[in-house]
Amino acid sequence: MKNLQHWINGKPREGSSERHGAVHNPATGAQEKRVPFASVDEVDAAVAAAKDAYATWGTSSLAKRTTILFKFRALLDAHRDEIAELITAEHGKVHSDALGEVARGLEIVDLACGITVQLKGELSTEVASRVDVSSIRQPLGVVAGITPFNFPAMVPMWMFPIAIATGNTFVLKPSEKDPSAALKLAELLAEAGLPDGVFNVVHGDKVAVDRLLEHPDVKAVSFVGSTPIARYIHTTASANGKRVQALGGAKNHMLVLPDADLDAAADAAVSAAYGSAGERCMAISAVVAVGAVGDELVQKIRERAEKIKIGPGNDPTSEMGPLITKVHRDKVASYVTGAAAEGAEVVLDGSGYTVEGFEDGHWIGISLLDKVPTTAKAYQDEIFGPVLCVLRVDTYDEGVALINSSPFGNGTAIFTRDGGAARRFQLEIEAGMVGVNVPIPVPVGYHSFGGWKDSLFGDHHIYGNDGTHFYTRGKVVTTRWPDPADGPGGVDLGFPRNH
Repeated sequence: MKNLQHWINGKPREGSSERHGAVHNPATGAQEKRVPFASVDEVDAAVAAAKDAYATWGTSSLAKRTTILFKFRALLDAHRDEIAELITAEHGKVHSDALGEVARGLEIVDLACGITVQLKGELSTEVASRVDVSSIRQPLGVVAGITPFNFPAMVPMWMFPIAIATGNTFVLKPSEKDPSAALKLAELLAEAGLPDGVFNVVHGDKVAVDRLLEHPDVKAVSFVGSTPIARYIHTTASANGKRVQALGGAKNHMLVLPDADLDAAADAAVSAAYGSAGERCMAISAVVAVGAVGDELVQKIRERAEKIKIGPGNDPTSEMGPLITKVHRDKVASYVTGAAAEGAEVVLDGSGYTVEGFEDGHWIGISLLDKVPTTAKAYQDEIFGPVLCVLRVDTYDEGVALINSSPFGNGTAIFTRDGGAARRFQLEIEAGMVGVNVPIPVPVGYHSFGGWKDSLFGDHHIYGNDGTHFYTRGKVVTTRWPDPADGPGGVDLGFPRNH
């Protein structure tokens, strides 16, 4: 049994609390590691280390910060296979998918390496007689990130590279279910030369989270997770005077019009619904078929889904791995076993699936539900598993109305050959990210990621320009250097006017 540690002030630190969590290999079901749950004192120690480091890091040169980030990027690239192996061992996703996660995290590190462009200020000269006005952006101080199990490397890298590049110091609370990737990132940052205390990792549960939300020295909190917790994070942190971006859950729809290439649509639906066993906040979990295409589309999806190879993530032939925990596996299965009673047609039932030789793993197969009513739990809830719901509508307008009635607004997609319909869709749909013949429209690093409605709490999306603005605050400086020839100006109690 390997005992994991926190990372505080540039070095590993053993947990002092008796509380801890089990880290399992989802493919075998066996506990292989133990992670300490931080006490309030340990969270305070991490924040104190970050605060001390901010005194010098916050005023360090952009050249120093980006030099370290360039070194970190090189190390990250060199160790991407090792990080992917850690992800597979603790999350369960297949190795190729884990490598993709690291690659998308690298995109944000690339952005952070070029942060000098994003932090350029503005200057207006002669706004009044011999008066200049400039705008600058400065870091906040200590900021925190609370990240989910489904992307243990990528989501932290959506946060801390931008935060650190802009001059902040960072405390990360990763998921206790798969924490090793975060610790490896901390090691690589230290190897790259990041000063002690600039990046810290504390493991834990609600105790650690609540302390970060209420700690007076934490100036901002970034979160990705479920909607109920996102709402709690936003409410609690805001009440404690913090800046908050809290990304919540999703029920991502894919609208398929009668003119769509159905083979391409079926390929996209299967890839987006069942990749990473559906444990993605951008997974397509609801396909909305318009008109008479439904039967043919469902058949094409079924043909492809039945061929997916399910197995351990470290097996190169596996296309889909297990779910993160047995409890989650059982919950996902319950949506399938109860679907027929709620009016859905069960086309594929993966609830009883096992893998030979790995019977204790957290396995579930591919499930496909057709003609799902909007009242069914399988449609209303974010399942976060390999369950795809197909809904039928008669027209484009009915499809848009159905999607817009969802309380979630994370991502959505349309499949069509009609440019006019696609243009209408991207303007009329109520979601933060839209794909046109693209099933998982996760933006590239220099744009921002974020949803609408119950998928985002707070004003800023994550990474991109929004990330830079979230981790900095603006300051405007007005300067006058009078000419001695002007003589004394005299007292003027009137409101200043530019002239």
